[in-house]
Parts: sequence; structure tokens; C-alpha cells
Amino acid sequence: MSSSPVSIHPYFKAHPGKLKEIKALLPEFVKKSATEEKILQYDFTLHGEEIFCRESYQDAAGVLAHLSNVRDLLDKMLTMADLIRLELHGPAEELEALREPLASLHPAWFALECGMDTRS
Repeated sequence: MSSSPVSIHPYFKAHPGKLKEIKALLPEFVKKSATEEKILQYDFTLHGEEIFCRESYQDAAGVLAHLSNVRDLLDKMLTMADLIRLELHGPAEELEALREPLASLHPAWFALECGMDTRS
């Protein structure tokens, strides 16, 4: 396991009149994600018509496994909302492993500079 997790920060903007449908879809994402071995945190927050998913994984492999696992749900979400921003945060070597597979999403890359991890 990396000394620091990799986190994904996707921001979505609901299409007009679609927020109720999106809210009904969110628990399906959570249920499906709960089966993943390398997931550390996964939750959704809302601000008006914006939907944010706060998620972190042990490493880049966990990120890729998650995206594969929720692909059908994400495709459905993207019919009801636009991905307006995507950030990836983590150790440079883990981010490097994600650059090619996630290039089409045009994320902002944030490499870990320093910090602390209180997990045992």
C-alpha cells in the first residue's frame, strides 16, 4: 500500500430537472463501490445542482478497479450531468500510473508534496 492514498475528486453539474434522478442513483454507486478491496472512502455531497464525490483508494490500481466497477453507473450519470471538473491527488508515482488511462477525462493532477497519515 502507498504511504498516501490516491483520491479522485469529480464534480458534476446536473442537467436541468435531473437532480432527483441523480440523487436516486447515488446509493447505487455506494452499494457497488462497497464491494471493492482497495477503497478507503466514498461519499457524495451536494451544493445546489453540483454533485461532488469524495473518494480515495489505496493506490492507482484501486482507482482503476473502481472505475471499471462503476462504469455502467457512471455512463448513466453522464446522461444526466456533466463532469465539470476532475482532480486526482496522490503520490507522483501513483498518479503517473493513471495518466494514460485517464487522459481522456482531462483531470487536474495534484502530486503529494508533504503531509501525514494518521491511519494505523
